[in-house]
Amino acid sequence: MDTQTRHALKGDKFASATASSVNWLSGHRSNVLRWVMIVVVVLAVVIGAMVFWTMRSNAAERALGTAVDLYSAPLAVPGAPPEKNVYTIAADRAKEANRQFAAISKDFGWLPEGTKAHYFAGVSYQELGQTGSAESELKTAAGSWDRNVANLAKIALAGLYHQTGRDAQAIELYNGVAAKPSTTVPATVAQLDLADLYASTGKQDQARALWAKVKDADKTGMAGSIATQKLGGK
Repeated sequence: MDTQTRHALKGDKFASATASSVNWLSGHRSNVLRWVMIVVVVLAVVIGAMVFWTMRSNAAERALGTAVDLYSAPLAVPGAPPEKNVYTIAADRAKEANRQFAAISKDFGWLPEGTKAHYFAGVSYQELGQTGSAESELKTAAGSWDRNVANLAKIALAGLYHQTGRDAQAIELYNGVAAKPSTTVPATVAQLDLADLYASTGKQDQARALWAKVKDADKTGMAGSIATQKLGGK
């Protein structure tokens, strides 16, 4: 078969395939258009959701940062001239920060920043003496999938339980955090808090056993140093 013949055959096959494709598209035009529209709509929804998520995440991060800065800001020096957003009393500062945390947890509760806001709302409610609201917020944060935030909330909640005479629940939380620690709350920290609870309720043997355990587990760290001091330097 010569070159010219081969080229002719290839041309005929291409033309035939093209015609077949055109005929198929003509017969299925409505279905093709339907699927194209579906793909376009899905892409638009995905892109829109990503843009919305990014915008809301950025807004939540800014709001939480502002509230945390306020909550941790130093109090005004006695006798100094009044300044905007500078508080002379810790309770006033905690009250305003709490208002912001509560608003963030409501507006952005489905975002990670919302979970953190629940935690800060809880501890600020506790500072203000509103134990019921503090417990509710801390429980919400304690149920987070983020163990770093959840453990912080559990430790604060355990302290609240001890404060309100519910030591059995506090002990359960401390032991739970010690069994599943996190970067924010190592096992030794939960054990130190539990040991302090035991010591405050007259259970010195249990407290000393925990201090000794922490001392052995963290020989060169801060927790180990605290445990050594609690044991009397031994």
